Amino acid sequence: MNPTEMTLPTTRKRVLIPIAMKVGQLFSKTLVGGAYRFGITRHRVPTDRLTHPLKLVQLSDLHFGPFHQRKSLDAWVDATLAEAPEVIVVTGDFIDHLSGADLEPLASALKKLRAPLGVWGVWGNHDRSRAPHIQTLEQVLDRSGIKILNNRGVLLRNDLFLAGVDDFHNGRPDLELALGARPTDAACILLSHNPDLLPQVPASVGLTLCGHTHGGQIKLPLIGPPLTSSRYGKRFAEGWVEAAAPAYVSRGLGTSMLPIRFNCPPELSVLELLPTVV
Repeated sequence: MNPTEMTLPTTRKRVLIPIAMKVGQLFSKTLVGGAYRFGITRHRVPTDRLTHPLKLVQLSDLHFGPFHQRKSLDAWVDATLAEAPEVIVVTGDFIDHLSGADLEPLASALKKLRAPLGVWGVWGNHDRSRAPHIQTLEQVLDRSGIKILNNRGVLLRNDLFLAGVDDFHNGRPDLELALGARPTDAACILLSHNPDLLPQVPASVGLTLCGHTHGGQIKLPLIGPPLTSSRYGKRFAEGWVEAAAPAYVSRGLGTSMLPIRFNCPPELSVLELLPTVV
């Protein structure tokens, strides 16, 4: 056998294996790194019955646990406070189903959140999946200054009613109960972790804010997200979606199952609600 024929496969391996390793590392860095590089999305939203402008920041799907810990929380909180919002909302999944029992890092990070009209949240499916600990979690959040709107609403201003419902899958959402006390002359903002509730939301609600889907976490070119955790597929995957009432679905900040994202960056949503010009 020609010596060249004997050495060629070995030479090829020496060249191709490092290249394959570099490609694998780059792919892994892109997927995992993308899970921790969040951005800020900004929206101006004309809102019926609102008489004065309002700045709101929406956080969603924190998934505090093995993949998103204190460092992530601090970055999200600092970015929120830098926006100086009048109200802050968290649309569910404060914790991950894999999170341990120690909620102190979550509490100490979130207690820095402050806004003139308060910090409010709703339960997500991961919060509810740890049902034996839900009361403990609520106590931790309450001590941190975060009030849970579980099928109830509050009048934040004379022109603004904020309502929230329980998780769509693991809870018992009750729209009628949540919206029952809203004044007819005030704007209404509804919080629902899961956007699958949107077909049931009445058109009289000024704005619904959701999370849960993470935008799919992985969005393929031309195809979009293969999975969205929604029974409606891509319809409510992310952003402004078509429903009876205006609705925005956040891609969220954390990740589920694995700490990976591709072409679907985490987001902190800043919404400027504006009175409708008559």
